[in-house]
Amino acid sequence: MKQSITLGKVTRIIGLGFLVTIKDLFTGKMEREQFKDFLRKFIVPIASIVLFIGLWHMGAKTLYNIEASYKVDKAATEQGQEAADAMRACIASGDVSCQPNTLPSPLQVWESYKSLLRDHNSIAADKRAFKEKTAALNAKRLAKGKDPITYTGRPSFVDQIFTSLKTVFAGFLLALFIAVPIGIVIGLSKTLRSSFNWLIQIFKPVSPVVWLLLVFMIVKTLTKDSNSDSAFIISFISVGLCSMWATLVNTAMGVSSVDKDYINVARVLKLGPVQKVFKVILPSSLPLIFTGLRITLSVAWMVLIAIELLAQSPGLGSFVWEEFQNGAIDSNSKIIVAMFIIGTIGFLLDRMMLTIQNMVSFNKNDGI
Repeated sequence: MKQSITLGKVTRIIGLGFLVTIKDLFTGKMEREQFKDFLRKFIVPIASIVLFIGLWHMGAKTLYNIEASYKVDKAATEQGQEAADAMRACIASGDVSCQPNTLPSPLQVWESYKSLLRDHNSIAADKRAFKEKTAALNAKRLAKGKDPITYTGRPSFVDQIFTSLKTVFAGFLLALFIAVPIGIVIGLSKTLRSSFNWLIQIFKPVSPVVWLLLVFMIVKTLTKDSNSDSAFIISFISVGLCSMWATLVNTAMGVSSVDKDYINVARVLKLGPVQKVFKVILPSSLPLIFTGLRITLSVAWMVLIAIELLAQSPGLGSFVWEEFQNGAIDSNSKIIVAMFIIGTIGFLLDRMMLTIQNMVSFNKNDGI
């Protein structure tokens, strides 16, 4: 029975159940509770999306009209009525040179999204052509022990997304490898918890900018004569140090709050310290540890943009800053595209961590 219910839920998710629900709705076979469930799961979310886009469109139009009126009034004040009429006509014609540069509409953002995809396809084609042209030459250089010639063109928006993902996962792994072992050690000892609590409370709220500057000083000193990508190293270490504290605190809390009956059972079975940690303490602490890891990954993704911007790493942070400085008519639209991409990826990363948590934990969590 449980398997059939689960399969039914999966079927509804992939669409077949939705079609059956629509059929029941129009044929009058849907019960009252089913109708309420249908409204909550499908109609209300769709309506909220439409409302959001409608409010966005009206807000963008209002700001556009305010900025247009300001430009016309300014032209009239500084250059006379003839210049104001010319400015009004220029704005009405859609000329890029005189368009108000304010909050873009949903349609403008969509066009910028398609423009970024076209740009990515163009850059990808250039990379393939470059690779084909230099394939024979690079083979000869490698045979002689020389470094191959690499493509040095600008990265596309999609390339910058993957750079940011690589950086955030490297920082997350660093945070995991630092915070979980230290959290276990601290959680096993009341003395260590009281000894290190002051350090955690002081460093936990430190700004990512401060961590970046500290890491920058250390990495630049250690990689002066190195050919490694110092911007990437600085970025992922800063991300890891900024985001590890939630995992550290939750791991220590989870380990310290393990049921004493489990510890007594471990003593009866004469488990060694390592066995006790891996067979008793860690399984019992997994829910809190994964809660900390979810927070760590979310914090890592949030601070990444600011860190990439300051470290000049070619990721989404660099993209947003370049578009802001560019000041082109479509720069605001591209920044909002990046905002939606950043938010969507952050949501997917959190869902990924929640799925892993439910796979390895006894306590299932449907968290939001």
